[in-house]
Formats: sequence, C-alpha cells, structure tokens
Amino acid sequence: MAVPLLAAIAALLCCIAGWRLLSAWWKYRGRRVVTCPENQRPAGVSVDARHVVATALGKSPQLRLESCSRWPEKAGCGQQCLNQIEASPEGCLVRNILITWYAGKVCHSCGRLIGDISLAGAKPAVFRADGESVEWSEIPAENLQETLLAANPICFACHTAKKMAVEHPGLVSGLSETTGRPVR
Repeated sequence: MAVPLLAAIAALLCCIAGWRLLSAWWKYRGRRVVTCPENQRPAGVSVDARHVVATALGKSPQLRLESCSRWPEKAGCGQQCLNQIEASPEGCLVRNILITWYAGKVCHSCGRLIGDISLAGAKPAVFRADGESVEWSEIPAENLQETLLAANPICFACHTAKKMAVEHPGLVSGLSETTGRPVR
C-alpha cells in the first residue's frame, strides 16, 4: 500500500513542478517593448525563457534578456529594463499591445469589425502610413508604438488579397494597389 501512495505523491509533485515551470515559460515568452533606461526610447527585447524555466522551481524566476534591439552596441548593459517586465509581464508583450490596439476597430479596406483575435488562427495585419500592409512579425518591436500611431488595422483577408495583388499582379485583379480596396 505504501508504494502506490508514494508513487501518487511523486506524480502529484511532478505535475505541480511541471505546471509551475510551464506557467513561468508562458508568462515570459515572446517579444516585448520596454523603455530603455539609458535613453528613454522604446527597445524591443525578449526574455531568456529557458533561463526563467531553469530558475523557476521553488522561488521567483530570475529574468535576463535573450535579445535587445540595442545590442550588440549596448550588450553588457545592466538590464534595468527587466524591472518593467517584472512589474507588468503582460503589459509590455507585443501581442497584447496589438490585441488592445485592434479592440473595437474595423478593417481599413472592407470596413468589417476586426473582432476577437486568436493566437493560433489568422491574424489581422497593419496598414502602415506608407500604404504597405504588413504582418505583426514584420514590425520591429522598438518601432511598434510609432507605427501604430500612424497606421490602420486591416483584416487577414484584405491583407492577404493586397499582398497577392502586389506580389502577383497578373493573378489578382479588382483591387486598388494604394488602398487595397476593391475597384468599382
């Protein structure tokens, strides 16, 4: 009887430890935007999620940067920007900034409500002031706020159609190259 009980306790402890490690990884993964303490300008950073997981068991995880848009010139800085991430890990996450920006907005091209954004599904894009439609991953994190101030949202379908019209003009007709809207 003692062996099954010990096995059950060990399994429970492994599940708890696994949950803690997975939660730490989930909380600190992804691109982020912080204000660099040195120059007070936006910087795009990523936390070393593997290090977070390696240090998360039994105590608060230790954060360190995996990348920064100011590196390699400023590599070796004191990484004081980590305080911003510790204070608001979800608030500086690029995907959360974008989801908040899209809330209640309509597509610049078709006028449909953008709606809820699934992290696993097709994502809307950003129609920049220069007339180019770009995916989230194409916007450097350090330029995100500046880009969003002058941009409009565009739904996935319109972004895809506009991209096809630009990349394969002979295959797609009926869209304006400047607005991405149907030509009437």
